[in-house]
Amino acid sequence: MNKFAPDHYATLGLHRKCTAEEIRSAYRLLAKLHHPDLNPNSPEATHRAQEINEANEVLGDPIRRRDYDREVAYRERSERSTPRSRIEKNLTQDLQLRVEDFLKGASLEVRVNDPGNPNGPETYPLEIPPDTAPGARFRLPRSAPFEGGFVIVRVKPAPNARLKARGSDLRTDLKISTQRAALGGSEMVFGASGGVRVSIPKGVARGTTLKVAGEGLPKPRGGRGDLLVRITYRPEVKIVRRG
Repeated sequence: MNKFAPDHYATLGLHRKCTAEEIRSAYRLLAKLHHPDLNPNSPEATHRAQEINEANEVLGDPIRRRDYDREVAYRERSERSTPRSRIEKNLTQDLQLRVEDFLKGASLEVRVNDPGNPNGPETYPLEIPPDTAPGARFRLPRSAPFEGGFVIVRVKPAPNARLKARGSDLRTDLKISTQRAALGGSEMVFGASGGVRVSIPKGVARGTTLKVAGEGLPKPRGGRGDLLVRITYRPEVKIVRRG
């Protein structure tokens, strides 16, 4: 019963098939028990007395009771037929993948803990195809008692000590010596598909970001993002001998 249709039967502690005499008896007993004169300075008792009086006014009148029963039955039919009951069968769950899984694909199992499932945790197989973009969604049909519903799985990059994902781009840091920064050259960094060689321009400044095109994660519409390499300087330690 919702806020638009109070459950008058529950207010009087009765079932829907109760007789008129049962309604009268329940009302007399509850009205006396919750009368404001017996519960002075009690807003709760006053509110409860109002609910009891309203329930009696509706259920105690045969015509109003009939109309009330019809309204309740209509609302219950509408709630059962609304798509909301089907939507509630759907669950959305994030799944973290390793960087290499987006490129090479993976065979996984998705474990779902739905408090509404009396059968306990659910497990579903999931095939991640190669070149899957971050944010991609997969729909897994649910089993009993949620037939017709889906587990909607969204894949995201798992935290990585070397690489940070932002969309389909990957970011990493590269420490170089001041000599390498001055002279330029190349260095190896760890990318999505393994080692990647980065060209270092002469005189590169600390904090500069170098882009290695196409070495990021797959994009939703094809191709790959970029690997963005931020330059930092390696501390130099000089040993000074005394004497």
